Amino acid sequence: MNLQSDDFELFGLPRRFAQDAAQLHERWQDLQRQAHPDRFASQGAAAQRVAMQWSVRINEAWQRLKDPLRRAAYLCELHGTPVRAEDNTAMPAQFLLQQMQWREALDEALDAADGTAALDELHDEVQRARREAIGRLEQLIDQQQDWPAAVAEVRALMFIARFARDIEQRQGLL
Repeated sequence: MNLQSDDFELFGLPRRFAQDAAQLHERWQDLQRQAHPDRFASQGAAAQRVAMQWSVRINEAWQRLKDPLRRAAYLCELHGTPVRAEDNTAMPAQFLLQQMQWREALDEALDAADGTAALDELHDEVQRARREAIGRLEQLIDQQQDWPAAVAEVRALMFIARFARDIEQRQGLL
């Protein structure tokens, strides 16, 4: 293992979407204990700098692996199918229609007499869609290894995550 190892190698995990969150957290804590710069204080500044690099690398991997969206995008990239969200915004027509309906529902919720209830209902619907997208990603990546379809699902999940944040911001204003 070296600093260029992929996140899964670094954490000693199989390259798959489904991960045990508790095991992942435990492994992160164990790696951080092993690489903590204070453990290398008696070995000099160079050893501490290397330990700091390891600590940063472990945290980067932890942030990527614990987030289903980032983990899925990373797996697609590792398998030669990067998401390229910045220059590929293609979405299935059905999902585009769903986006428009959600945006309209968000605008209507803000104008409704009981906007809080309407926003809560919309938030619940978006969270269900998020869980379903994560389930599809697990199927596409771990079962079918259909990387182009997984990339499309990652892009949809990116929209869902962004839209959920929009709803939460609006909930915070009410």
